[in-house]
Amino acid sequence: MPNVQRLLEKRVEAAIAAAFPEAAEAPALLAPAQDVKFGDYQANGAMALAKRLGKKPRDVAEQIVKRLDVADVAETPQVAGPGFINFRLDPDWVGAELGRVCADERLGVEAVEKPETVVVDYSAPNLAKEMHVGHLRSTIIGDALVRMLDFAGHKVVRQNHVGDWGTQFGMLVAYIERKQLIQPVPNWQQAFFSNKALQDLEAIYQEAKRLFDGDKEFAQEARDMVVRLQRGDPHTRNVWDAFLQVSMGHCREVYDRLGVLLTDADVRGESAYNDVLPDIVEALRKKKLLTESEGAQCVFPPGFKGKDGERLPLIVQKSDEGYLYATTDLAAIAFRTGCLPEIRNPQSAIRNSQSPHADRILYVVDARQALHFQMLFAVARQAGFAPERVKLEHVAFGTMMGPDGRPFKTREGRTVKLMDLLDEAEKRALDLVTKKNAEDVAAERAEPLTEEQRNQIARIVGIGAVKYADLAQNRTSDYVFSWEKMLSLAGNTAPYMQYAYARVRSIFRKGGHEAEDHRADADPIPLAAPEELALGKMLLRFPETLDRALDGYQPNVLAAYLYDLAQAFTAFYEACPVLKSEAPVRAARLKLCDLVARTIAKGLDLLGIEVAERM
Repeated sequence: MPNVQRLLEKRVEAAIAAAFPEAAEAPALLAPAQDVKFGDYQANGAMALAKRLGKKPRDVAEQIVKRLDVADVAETPQVAGPGFINFRLDPDWVGAELGRVCADERLGVEAVEKPETVVVDYSAPNLAKEMHVGHLRSTIIGDALVRMLDFAGHKVVRQNHVGDWGTQFGMLVAYIERKQLIQPVPNWQQAFFSNKALQDLEAIYQEAKRLFDGDKEFAQEARDMVVRLQRGDPHTRNVWDAFLQVSMGHCREVYDRLGVLLTDADVRGESAYNDVLPDIVEALRKKKLLTESEGAQCVFPPGFKGKDGERLPLIVQKSDEGYLYATTDLAAIAFRTGCLPEIRNPQSAIRNSQSPHADRILYVVDARQALHFQMLFAVARQAGFAPERVKLEHVAFGTMMGPDGRPFKTREGRTVKLMDLLDEAEKRALDLVTKKNAEDVAAERAEPLTEEQRNQIARIVGIGAVKYADLAQNRTSDYVFSWEKMLSLAGNTAPYMQYAYARVRSIFRKGGHEAEDHRADADPIPLAAPEELALGKMLLRFPETLDRALDGYQPNVLAAYLYDLAQAFTAFYEACPVLKSEAPVRAARLKLCDLVARTIAKGLDLLGIEVAERM
């Protein structure tokens, strides 16, 4: 099934080329109509073209319409206002296309013609501490983009660039040794992993940091430990590696709980690039990009200046010859594009790793890092680490705010651990599910749910509510975290969407019908009632919605569509009896219902959210 918007765009652009050969490349500027009374789609390209040609927009629009060939798809296009071209889809064509979608597992979404290898860098927690709410947006936005890109047909390479190197790890290893949290005995790793003191990473980090800040002797021990780590001292590396495994175990629990796709195989942290950082700096030197400033090695990419007008540096090596995040980020870009300089260290963690040779690299990182990425990308281009064919994109996002308009924290002002947030979400969802089921049982709308069923639904609803509340927002905006809003059964929320899905599935249970039976053929679906036609048109917009969501890396576009679809279904369900209608109308309406459920389920799945058959 074609993407309707793309199909009409091509037809309009062909008509423009036929009417005005001198402007054959002019765009159609076609989009869904803002008001259905004018039609389903509107092309605005005639206005821009008229200005360029020195003609009246309405005259240009009429010339385009004369050459338009859309009779198989839409009613005769209408010119409105100063030069808008309005399209109203033909009901018979809509019904025929819906029939094809019924038999299509991909719900009409065609794979991209030119798939790319897309590296998505997301989540990236600091392994010195447990994951907190500050990691939520990167993790779930990145996961949604990974799912959508993969479904669209791209080859997606997930990368979890965890913070697993640097001074804080020298500090932690020194603390572990000072407190004798491990013993130098055979099979010490087993004792290490069962040590309960190590299960609270946050407490260990805070105590180690307190010592580091207040005890000069310990601070020196930590710095010495960093040197031992960098030199590859076997015992120090073993302790460090064991600590990372404990820390990654915490991350794994969060990922499993959130249902994100990241696995241990996707982890390539800062430490993986440590052995090649000298090569990165040497490559910059050979390109004559390095400038020494106060003993540090810097690159001054053109066009970046501070408020004082002075050029801004990207520091790649400190005066003590240590390296920074920027150096590691440059190494990661060079590895991902296949342009890593010669690696002199045969023990390098990435020496024998296969580069993904990315066509596109997405960094799903806080908007506050925008300047860093702008400078990083500029230097990567200058150094040849990222050829022009490779797209480098910072997918920035805003901050989760508390009711006070400040970054979300506990009442005591502490950072909220992600696991604690998810525990609270499931607890509140269980209360909601229990109350709703009791109301439905009392009204004879449903059977009682067992405790096991309520707990399972609470998990799906609670986790889904947290994720959807974030993904439904404009990615670049800050938003206020609200339990009441995200767990509401009304409005654009996960519970509302999940309830809409469950309600559709209940139709089949009540009628004793199998949904799969209505997917066996591709026969057209008759759409006699206005609500049927409106719902059918909304279903056909799923492919173009996915395109728009990926064009701007905006999961909220998909969320908004799902909400509109659920509302269109509600209007249909209230106006068009399903089980009480006679054959063959009943079969056609059951097909529509099944398509709605499948589209909601697939849309939510692309956002990383589960559905429940009953609620």
